[in-house]
Formats: sequence, structure tokens, C-alpha cells
Amino acid sequence: MTEPLDLLRSNLSRVRIPEPTNRIYKHECCVSFDTPRSEGGLFIDLHAFLAFGKDFVGWNYEKTGNPVYLNIKQTKKVVPEDRPAKKPTLLAIGVDGGFENDEVEYEETHSIVILPKYVSLPFPSVELPEKVRLAADAILLAEGAERKEQLAAWTADKKQVSVHAMNLLQIDNGVVIPPFGWKCAKCEKMDNLWLNLTDGMILCGRKNWDGSGGNNHAFEHYMQTAYPLAVKLGTITADLEAADVFSYPEDESVLDPQLAQHLAFFGIDFSSLQKTEMTTAERELDQNTNFDWNRIQESGQDVDPIFGPGYTGLVNIGNSCYMAATMQVVFSTRSFISRYYLNQSLKKAFEVSPADPTVDLNMQLTKLAHGLLSGKYSVPAFENDEKENVATSTTTAKQKGIRPRMFKAVIAASHPEFSSMRQQDALEFFLHFLDQVERDNAGKTELDPGRSFKFGIEDRILCSSGKVTYNRRHDCILSLNIPLYEATNKEELESFPKQKAEKLAEGKEITGNEIVRPRVPLEACLANLMAPEEIHDFYSTALKTKTTALKTAGLTSFPDYLVLHMRKFVMETGGWVPKKLDVYIDVPDIIDISHMRSKGHQAGEELLPDGVPDEEDSDKPWVNEEIVSQLVSMGFNHLHCQKAVINTSNAGVEEAMTWLLSHMDDPGHGSETFAIVDQSKVDTLISFGFQEDIARKALKASGGNIEKATDWIFSNPDASISSMDASTSNAILNDVDLPDGGGRYRLIGIVSHSGTSTQCGHYVAHVFKNDRWVIFNDNKVGASINPPKDMGYLYFFERLDG
Repeated sequence: MTEPLDLLRSNLSRVRIPEPTNRIYKHECCVSFDTPRSEGGLFIDLHAFLAFGKDFVGWNYEKTGNPVYLNIKQTKKVVPEDRPAKKPTLLAIGVDGGFENDEVEYEETHSIVILPKYVSLPFPSVELPEKVRLAADAILLAEGAERKEQLAAWTADKKQVSVHAMNLLQIDNGVVIPPFGWKCAKCEKMDNLWLNLTDGMILCGRKNWDGSGGNNHAFEHYMQTAYPLAVKLGTITADLEAADVFSYPEDESVLDPQLAQHLAFFGIDFSSLQKTEMTTAERELDQNTNFDWNRIQESGQDVDPIFGPGYTGLVNIGNSCYMAATMQVVFSTRSFISRYYLNQSLKKAFEVSPADPTVDLNMQLTKLAHGLLSGKYSVPAFENDEKENVATSTTTAKQKGIRPRMFKAVIAASHPEFSSMRQQDALEFFLHFLDQVERDNAGKTELDPGRSFKFGIEDRILCSSGKVTYNRRHDCILSLNIPLYEATNKEELESFPKQKAEKLAEGKEITGNEIVRPRVPLEACLANLMAPEEIHDFYSTALKTKTTALKTAGLTSFPDYLVLHMRKFVMETGGWVPKKLDVYIDVPDIIDISHMRSKGHQAGEELLPDGVPDEEDSDKPWVNEEIVSQLVSMGFNHLHCQKAVINTSNAGVEEAMTWLLSHMDDPGHGSETFAIVDQSKVDTLISFGFQEDIARKALKASGGNIEKATDWIFSNPDASISSMDASTSNAILNDVDLPDGGGRYRLIGIVSHSGTSTQCGHYVAHVFKNDRWVIFNDNKVGASINPPKDMGYLYFFERLDG
């Protein structure tokens, strides 16, 4: 032991005792997905507190010269006997009452290792220098930086105490609620009944799209009275926390700590009541597990698990399925495979990374690509457990997979929502991801793989004068409305309510697969996007008066990969909460959008003249104040918003914003909003991770206020991947750097969603690989038997050559 101890003492200057503020990595390698459970364990640098797998720690020694490491190894304990599966009661993973997420237990051993010869000393040991013992103890006792975000349920957050509960007004009007025999006070409904806790009114719940649920009487009562809380009758038992209490102002299920008193006010003895109704959460769970959940996850089907390169699962690290599903499709595209896997090794990315590779997006994208595509981690979850190897269903045959903690941390660093543990919208994440990739490749356009998704859009506005104006912008998704009136199964839809009523009259339940849903062809959604749209009260700079114009849209280029977003979440008239359309989209394997190419400015067409109004002119052009107010709410100057709306002929918010952002530096704007911004404020935003040009535009748009500028950037996530980035004018936008080709595409990826909101539920990906469909459901990967092509939220198409 003498020589190794002398070697250690000679390197004590390279050992640090971590401070409380130091970030310590001890659960995952910085450049790979190796963990203490991998062969050789993890090596924690006792100077930088970064962790490396056995194949990568040598790179760190070469780069930094740091020789002393704490080696942590974990070996699996004996697997306990299988417990009988419990039926879930919560739409969640890894929490009590949720879906099973059992973890195997491990034993942990430690040692001190000195590079480059990997001299090893046992730990703990009283013979080790005190500095080394203190450093190692501090690391082992510290909470790892990788686990600052703990595993959480992937549904919406837990119910919170209502702000209206503690001081709830209750009206003594002599109402006493009987223990049974309830009925809606305004109709004949005897189920889905809600008791208003202020006045004791019993009314039915909201109506579902298919006519089930209720007749909206409880909600209408709230709109008339503003009485905030209601409890669902039939969910009240001795376990009061399980009762379904809804707050209309907060628009969510809540906890009422005073529920016992509030019920007693109306003579309700909750201790003897039996549960007869599902709570809102249970009904959502039941619907999802019976239909959406099963269809999208292909549950109950004999799906063969797949292992190997390109078939690596992403372990759910807490509400992360939106990220996992999106990344599985993205890293199945040639552009991302080439950029971060084929053309960049882990070592190359590590060599060019900063001192802390965990905060370097290029390093973490390369790590993610190699983790997903190498096949190294695509092995059964419990490789040495004979029981686990015989499983053949994706419901049980989990992979070891990878946990993308570091990638999530770095990609979400500039976005407060994605940094949280809440469920997110896969579309918003995809747009944010492409934005961050573009920023990381700034100045190296040819290296940006996100360009493969970009295309140009041109709006043509035809005035009744016969003159036209064109507005161009860049985008990376086509967001499609779903025209339900184009459903191809109208007869079935019309007869379904009668069939359902007959079945209910017989005392039978309607199962998920019996519900008739509208079927809308994808072609109808695309045609709806391209259809001429009337613009009423359009101010014509040629006619100097209001008129009606026609707006049509077309693509100026066709991307390598076309992403279609189905607008399944819509706002109901008079409603506050997005409603999910329960609809099928019939999507073919091959589509041709050649007819969607914009023809551009045609010979013989006369452009509308610019129409900047003279502010002293009493006959000012008409301005759509609704568009103006929306722009003003984003932080723009009111006068400049009016000018933008006039110059884009009242065409819409997007067109006016494009004009505003492309004319910020025009002479004559001379006001505080468009003034030259303080460079120190620009530098502050740059330090937050924003690009300089976006920082300048945000500060200009918000009058130089840093807080408002930050809000503006987060409110405009497409700012750097749309025309907001370019110096555009009414007629010119540079498409030279965009990919282009033919209009025929093949479907290669689907991101599907089950649940009633993008903020809860579950996302799953299906990808067409090697001539077969594959399901990626977190860390379960298998051959898809029946991909839910008609249930997608995002569709990814690859352009066909020729």
C-alpha cells in the first residue's frame, strides 16, 4: 500500500473538497449514458466533480490532467418474487396508485483510483489522506446534480388547495341534501351531478362532444352566480380527500380542507356515504386505458420487443414522454443522424466542449445521438434475470434504455416551462428544440440539421382593385385545422346518439371502441389550409377605402422533412379551456403537395402601393383595432402597430408582426420603443442564453425593459426560426439557404397523445424504420402491429427523391 499512498499524496494538490455550491455529478457519465451500474462503474473527478464511464475517463485525464477519481460501482441484488399486478387508480407512473415502475435494488462499492495507470485504493480507509476522505465523503453524501429533478408522475400536478376554500360563502336558504335520489334542478339528469357548495344547488356537469356527460347546467350556474366550488355527488365518502371538488375560477380539480364543514352546512353526513360515481380523474383514466391508451400504446397485442442500434428506449424521468417521443422521431432523420452520430464522435464533441460538458448542447446532442443509435444501451432491462428475458410484450419487456437528464437540463435551460417537471406540449418542445439547435450552429448554417425541416410560406392577398400584395415568412411546421364538416362517416355520426341511447336504456355501457368518431381525410385538412380566405374591411392602399380581399397561402420551398401539426386542441365558443377534438385523421403513407407550391409574383400582376398614412390626414385608412390590440399586448408601441396593420392591409397578427420586426430599424420610427437599446441590457439577455439579434429585437419591442423582453422571447418561441429573424420586407425573403425539392412525401413518424390536454396524459412515438413500423413508448421499444396512423398529433413525412 505504501507506493499507491505515496502516489496519491503527490497528487493531493489536484484534489478539492466540494463546497455546498458545487455541482456534483455521480449518477451518469458526462459524455455517455454509463452509470455506476455499467461495467467498471463511474469515475468522479475529485477536482471538477464530473463523472465518466471507464471508456471515457481517460479522455478527461488527457484533457485536464486531473488524476484522482472516486470510483463508484453498483451491482444488482437478488430480484424479489413477483408481486401481483395492481390495477392503477391514478394516471401516473412511479407513484402510489399509479402504473408499476419497479426498480431493482443495488449494492454499492467505492474506491479511489489514480490515473493514468488506474492504481486503486480501497475506500473507506483510515489510511487515506484526510483531504481525500473528506472529498469522497462529501461527494457520496451530496445530492447528485443529475437528480435535482426527481422522478414525478407524468400527469398534471397534484391537486392544490383552492384559494376559495377557506373563506367560502355559504348561503343559509334551508337546503338539506338527502343521501340519495339526487336529480339536476334544471333537467332530468340523475348522474354526473355537482353540488354547489355556496347555495346547495344540484346541477349536471359539462356536455361531452358525443352528447354524454351532462347539459352544462352546473357551469352555467357558476357563470350566473360566480359561486366558485362544487363537489361531485357520488364521489363523497369517509375519505374526503378523494372527493371530486372542482373550482370554476381556477378551472381545475382542487382540495377543500373545509369540505367536512361545507357538507355539514347542507346536512350531509359524509361518513356513511358510498362511492357511486367516478371522479373526473378516474373517468379520464378509464377512458384512456380503455381506448386512447390502448390504441396508441398497442396494449394487449403481441408486440415483439426490438433491441439493437437505433432501437434504444428513453426512460421516463418524470413527465418527459413529450420529449422522448419527439426525439425518437427527430433522431430517425438523416440530417440529425449525420450531424450528431455519423459525422461527430463522442471524443470529438468532448474535445471541443467547454470545461463543463454537461452544459454544452453540442456535447449533449452528440451524447444523446450515440446513446440512441449505437445500440449500446438497447438491451433488456434486467439482462441477467431469466424471468425478464422470456417476456414478449411491450407492456413487460422494458429496455435498459437511457435517461436523458443532462440533455433535458441543457435544452430547457432557457425555457422555464421545459425546465419544470410538468407535462408539456410536444409541438412546443419540437419548435424550441429546433430553435436551440439553430442557435448552437449559428454561423455554420450548413451544419444545422434543423434546416431540413424549414420551408418558406407566402401569403397572396388579392384586393378587389385587382392589385396584390405578398407576405413571406419561414416556418418548420404546417399547423392544420381539422374541418369536421368534411368527415367521411356523417351517416354513422348522425345515427350514433340514437344507438347509444338505446344501449344505455338497456343498462349497457358504451365502450371506447364502440364510440363513433368523425373521420376526416388529411387531404381535407391540407385543402382547408390552402383555401381562399376572405378578409373583410380590408383597407386597399390602391382604392383608398375599405373593401373585401382574398388571401391564399402557398409554400415557396418544400423541406426535406415535412411536419404536420393537427390542431386537435381548440377553444370552444365562450369557453376558457382548450377542448380536445375526438377525431380520426385518415393519413395515407404517401402524400403529394406539389399543388401547394406558391407561384409568386406573376407577370402582369400589379402590386398594391405602400400605404404609410399621414398622421395629420383626417381621412386615415381603416385599421383593424383587434389586430392592433393583440400586438400592443405583446409589448409593441400602439402607433407602430397601427402602421404595421395598415401596411399589411389588415391581413392578420402574424403578417403585421412580420412587418413590425422587419421595420424596427427604419428611420422615422423615432420613439422610445424603437430607440437604440442599451448594450448592457443586450449582454444581460445574451448571458441568459439568447442570441444577440433576438435580444435586441425583444428589447426594442418592450421599450428596453429586460423582464418584458424575456417574456416577449418566451411568448415568441419561433422568433429565430421564422421570418422574425430575417430582414424581410413586404415582398422579399431569402429562401436560398432552405432545402427544396419535389412535393411527394412518405410518412415516417407519428407522435400521438392520449389524454384531454397537452399538459397531461402521455405521448408515444411510432417510427417507420427498416421497412417496418416501430413503437417507442418511453423505454419500451417493439415492432408495431397496428400503428395509430389516424390518431396522430404530429406527423413527420420524408421527401421522396425524384
